[in-house]
This record gives sequence, structure tokens and C-alpha cells, in this order.
Amino acid sequence: MQELETLRSEIQLLSGLETELDELSEFLGVFSETEESSEEEEKEIENKLAGMEEKLDQLEFKTLFSGEYDRNDVILTITSGAGGVDAQDWSEMLLRMYLRFAQINNFKAKLIDETRGSEAGIKSATLEISGSYAYGYMKSESGVHRLVRLSPFNSDNLRQTSFAAVEVLPVIPEIKEVKIDPNDLRIDVYRSSGAGGQSVNTTDSAVRITHIPTGIVASCQNERSQMQNKEQAMKILTAKLHKAHLEKQEEEKRKLRGENKANEWGSQIRSYVLHPYKMVKDHRTKHETAQAEDVLAGNLTEFMESYLKQIKK
Repeated sequence: MQELETLRSEIQLLSGLETELDELSEFLGVFSETEESSEEEEKEIENKLAGMEEKLDQLEFKTLFSGEYDRNDVILTITSGAGGVDAQDWSEMLLRMYLRFAQINNFKAKLIDETRGSEAGIKSATLEISGSYAYGYMKSESGVHRLVRLSPFNSDNLRQTSFAAVEVLPVIPEIKEVKIDPNDLRIDVYRSSGAGGQSVNTTDSAVRITHIPTGIVASCQNERSQMQNKEQAMKILTAKLHKAHLEKQEEEKRKLRGENKANEWGSQIRSYVLHPYKMVKDHRTKHETAQAEDVLAGNLTEFMESYLKQIKK
């Protein structure tokens, strides 16, 4: 149903654009016959052309989503890296950035799991973002994000570099290539450590699932019941196992080609500099902007578009 609604909206956008183009052509035909125009008429034509160009850009952007899972919802995990408390604070800044991006683009975002830092920020957090082409948008964010700023957590206000890793996984209902045997799963329940709320922190409702053969772990603690947390944890585990399967296939191809796999944690994909100047730069596409505050406020589309254009070349 979600795919049907997505296709219907794209067809409506295209049909509307064709109708507007026909109407504008007729208007220009009449306009050319009179050989006279008012300033208002010229302004109206300019506005119509600008509106059509914006809609055309939307359609063109959708053509960049050609991956197998681009239409799927997405599971996004942020993990603080080197930088101590600053890195944990930076991880929370990234969490706010992605929540704001979801809001701007009318996606639904749900916090599945969160581990708070002892002083500030978060050690890790997992989001589920739902909406048309959610994974297509968010896959550009997978990798290490680097922040340079004056630290608010030391008395000398020194310049600090912090790192956080972002993992992006498509939500996949089932894996054809990988069968999950219930006997291979270890399920642990524990008391939630979140901010609290109805039925939270009062019972052992949080769930951690370990896939014993691979050691892959998935957890959820933000739902109200143990059953809901188990369902969400299984969804995350399924996505992680699928990613591991694809990585194994890719590793075998690299061995055949004689290539060395890069260490993803050590290769930052994007730098956010807030001092001594302001700049956000993507190291893969070389796309950059001085509007660092806008990017941290969730305006990521330009970076995502430049990434999608590069991988489609």
C-alpha cells in the first residue's frame, strides 16, 4: 500500500506538470499574438515557470533512487567515537539533526533505543525512519562524521575534534538468502534505562536479541511492552544480518579482485567545522557549504543529492 501511494503521488505530480505545461503553452500563444504585455502578465509567466521548474527538479531527484531498497524504511544507529563527553554530545547533535530532517520531509521518526552518556549527550541511539524513499535519502549518511569546535565541556574552552559513527540499514521484511533459526537466538530481557513513562522502567520490558552464530546483537527498550520491544529488536536484527550477508559477498568479490577493504571507522565521510570558521564538507563528493547551522538543523538534501548523483555515474 505504501508503494502504491508513492507511485500514485509521482503520477499525479507528472500529470499536473503536463497540464500546467499545456496551459502555459496556450497562454504564450495568446500572448505572442497580442504583441503587447503588461508587467503583471510577464511576472505571472515567470512565477509559473519557476513553479514548474521546482516540480521538475522533484521528479528528477526521484530518478536518483534506483537502489533495490531505496523505497524502504530505514534503521539508523548513531554511536559516539573518539572525543569523550564531546563525542557523546556530538552524537546527540546528530540525533537532533536527523529527527529534524525527518520532520522537514514529512517522515515518521521513532526512537527505538538510546543509551545516555554519564555527563552529557548519548553513547548510542537507534532510530526508525519511515516514509517514501526513506532509505534512498538516508543511505548517504552511513559512515563517520567529524566535528571541530570549541569544547563547551572544558574550562579552557579549547578546540576539540569529536567523532561519531552512523550506521544506516534498510528495513527488510524477510531475507531470502538468510534464514533465521529461532534456536540460533538468545533473548535477554532487562529493565529499560530510558527517561521513563508508562510501563517503562517498572518492568523487565527491554529486549536484547543475540544471533549466536554471528554474534550480531540488536536491542530495543523504548516501546511500552516486552512484545513490542522484541518485534522492533527482530526488525533491527534482520536488517543487520542482511547487511552482514551483503558485506560477506562483497568481501569475496574483493578477494577475487585482490582489493583491500578500507576501515570505515577510520575514514570520515563528512566534516562539520564550527571553529575557527564554519563549513560542512562531504569528503566523498567534495560538496560543501558555509551554512553549518542550516545543515545541523536538518537541511541535508543538497548533500544527499550530490552523493546520489555520484554513485549513479
